[in-house]
Formats: sequence, structure tokens, C-alpha cells
Amino acid sequence: MRRVPIVPTLLVALAAAAMVALGLWQLLERKPQKEALLAQLAANPRLPAVAFPRFPDETLLFRRASAFCLQPVGFERAGAGAAGFRVIAMCRTGAEGPGLRVQIGTTRDVKATPVWRGGAVSGWVAHAPDSRPLIATVMAPRARELMLVSDRPATGLAANTPPDPASVPNNHLAYAVQWFLFAGVAVVVYVVALRRRGDGRTNDQNPTR
Repeated sequence: MRRVPIVPTLLVALAAAAMVALGLWQLLERKPQKEALLAQLAANPRLPAVAFPRFPDETLLFRRASAFCLQPVGFERAGAGAAGFRVIAMCRTGAEGPGLRVQIGTTRDVKATPVWRGGAVSGWVAHAPDSRPLIATVMAPRARELMLVSDRPATGLAANTPPDPASVPNNHLAYAVQWFLFAGVAVVVYVVALRRRGDGRTNDQNPTR
């Protein structure tokens, strides 16, 4: 009767159990939470406008909002696919509290100098560009910064495309399947390794085979 190593087997069993638990968490908790959020986001464009939130609030994505930019203190650009570049103004909103980012339009000219002095702005709530690498968002998750996408472009810029709730992915089912597959692969690989180890010992004990 072949002897199964206890410590490696326990380690593999614990690892597989942890992967299954993560898969169940994605399937039974994170997936329903995301579906509820997506349903709310799909309804947001039809709701009355609100004041732009002072702090990140994912539940307000795609909702119409308004704000007041006292003074733009800088501009940055971010990729906008076929539209070229998004032009985003960093605004001063008062002596205290966080500032405000406003996407004031798009352009294909990377050297274009925006002409915009701030003032009252209306539009939609959207995520601000996040330049952090993917590993940083996983290791140190935090609420993503929001910005106001203006419904009127600044002089010399093209109009912004309204944010689309369909652009928010719901990958939690795929994540769950991945964790279950990882658990299955770990168990299969370990069983194959045990069989080869047992066959090797059998051959050593029967050199005439």
C-alpha cells in the first residue's frame, strides 16, 4: 500500500480549499453585489441632477451633476480611443477640501492648449483616469477618484461622449470559474505527482522490471 506524504497533502488540500472558498466568495457575494450596483448605475442617467460629490461615491457614477470651478490650476490628457485625447482640468473649488477634475472635451492634437477659465459646469459623474499599475490596484485597493464629464466642450475641443453604464464590467463569474479551475488543477497535478513518485519507488524496488 503506497504511503501518502502527510504534510504536502495537507498543504495542497488547504490551498485547494482556499481557492474554492475564493471562488464561492466571488460567486455568492461579489457577483450579486456587482449586479445590484450595475442595476443602480443603469438607472442613474435618468435620475435628477445632484451636486458633484466631494468624496468618491461609486453609486453616483453616470448620474448628472453640477459643480463650480473657481479656477483651473492645470490640465492633463488621457487616452480617449478613436477620439484622441481627453482634456481634463484640475480645478480649485475653495480654500479647503478636495479639488475637482473636469473633462472639458477631447482633441486629436496632443499639443493643443485648452482655453477654459472655469465657472459653472454640468455633466455626468465618471471615473477619473487611474495611472496606477494593475498590481498596485490589487495590493492596495482604494476608492477611485471621480470627475465631472462636461456636457459642453471648451473652445476648440470636441464634445465628450457621455459615459456608458455598459462599460462597467461584471467579471465575477469568470473570476469564480478561474478559482475553481485553479483548485482542480492543483489537485490533479498533485495526484499525478504522487502516482509518478509511487511508480518510481516501485521500479527502484524491482530493478528487473
